[in-house]
Amino acid sequence: MSSVDLLLFSLSRAFCSPIAVFFQIQGCLICLALALGWACAAYVRNREINQMKDCMKNGNSFSFLCHDINELEHSYQVNLPRVTVIMPLKGFGEHNLHNWRSQITSLYGGPLEFLFVVENTEDPAYHAVSRLIAEFEDHVDAKIVVAGLSTTCSQKIHNQLVGVETMHKDSKYVLFLDDDVRLHPGSIGALTREMEENPEIFIQTGYPLDLPSGSLGSYCIYEYHMPCSMGFATGGKTFFLWGGCMMMHADDFRQDRYGVVSGLKDGGYSDDMTLAAISGAHKRLITSPPVAVFPHPLASDLNFGRYWNYLRKQTFVLESYTTNVNWMMNRALFTTHCYLSWGLVTPYIMAMIHVAAALRFYNKEFSPEEMTYTSGGLSLVTILAICTLVELLSMWNLTRIEVQLCNMLSPEAPQLSLASYNWCLVFIAILVDNFLYPISAFRSHFSQSINWSGIRYYLKDGKISKIERTQRSKDMGPVFTDLGGKHLYGKKGMPTRGSFLTSLSRSLAQWHQPKKFDN
Repeated sequence: MSSVDLLLFSLSRAFCSPIAVFFQIQGCLICLALALGWACAAYVRNREINQMKDCMKNGNSFSFLCHDINELEHSYQVNLPRVTVIMPLKGFGEHNLHNWRSQITSLYGGPLEFLFVVENTEDPAYHAVSRLIAEFEDHVDAKIVVAGLSTTCSQKIHNQLVGVETMHKDSKYVLFLDDDVRLHPGSIGALTREMEENPEIFIQTGYPLDLPSGSLGSYCIYEYHMPCSMGFATGGKTFFLWGGCMMMHADDFRQDRYGVVSGLKDGGYSDDMTLAAISGAHKRLITSPPVAVFPHPLASDLNFGRYWNYLRKQTFVLESYTTNVNWMMNRALFTTHCYLSWGLVTPYIMAMIHVAAALRFYNKEFSPEEMTYTSGGLSLVTILAICTLVELLSMWNLTRIEVQLCNMLSPEAPQLSLASYNWCLVFIAILVDNFLYPISAFRSHFSQSINWSGIRYYLKDGKISKIERTQRSKDMGPVFTDLGGKHLYGKKGMPTRGSFLTSLSRSLAQWHQPKKFDN
């Protein structure tokens, strides 16, 4: 018997010990818990689909705008409140123009103002938005606002606050949108309706439905977002907040209620985490209506390196906080997420050992005298396979329902389809993303700095303490970042395509020399 076989059989026996069985059963329970969460989210989304179908059966062909067709009467529309939509922009990607069109062509019947906020006029987004506004200048109230450089908070938050200062004095609500949000025609109306019906709402939010482009990196993004989507598919109250879509009372900013402006301006890194902390501290209500799910096409060239950069930014937000209570909650989330991530991956590593040992045992036909082999490991593998199948089916079902809901909410848009999803890559992405999450989280914890769209932020006591901007020379190549593959600077070029190993080796090098890789 070779030393490899001996090691394999020894590991397989060790993985049948009580503690190893515990971790494998724990992994199965995590799979089933995810499946249950997605099933509950699917129920909420499907209930909205059924309500829309019932409205259409009753003669309301505009159920994608509102359930009560009487709300489309002129007497109702003229009383709708004014809404200002603020979109902080950075760079220009392949899907941005389509997203912006979906935002400014909203069928909201009340007064509507769109503010596109850029850092400076050299941003590629400035010229693209200028052409778009010129195209619709007779139909929409839209303008570009140049915010300048941030000095005390992240550039995104700075752009948002400058937009708030510029908004119309009569605006009742302000809606913050990321430039990768693809709105439905009735989205603004649905959010406003909820705010009007329940004035106690502090923030209305939603969540994206990722449309993977085919690369492993894009599927890792999709897999990362899917567990989070449970918290937004409640049909009402939630504790979660997504910065890509946030509707709030405009007076909360004018009067700095609950310290929303000062909390964001004074060292704020993440808009959603900061506002969620303020909401929790003052016991304010966050809701997410069932129709607030938005198609989010990922870049066709989203490689693994850009996925890693995105994951780093997501884990880095847990290092920012506003109060001691917020710090403790972030630490608890950090610990829980890391434990569950590796708790999900560990059983699959053990399962591979069990399967490899079984194959070697039966192929080599060892005699009982040579080797004592137990098939208990294969039983655990079978249980894990069943739980994995249940998990993937539940994920598939939620995605199917959200695709159907998005198609119904945007009947004029090209119809989305599940046919493009590769479920083998989804399974691989589950393992890759959950394996890398703790690594990224610990990297963020010990570095206390992050490169976000060419700007490096340093944290101290949970707030931004230092901002570094790298001056780009003319001979530098193009920089692409974020999920939309945005071109951040004026010089155009083709994005680099790197393999998995190339991206990973670059990330490991960045661990030791972060500034070297800022450009």
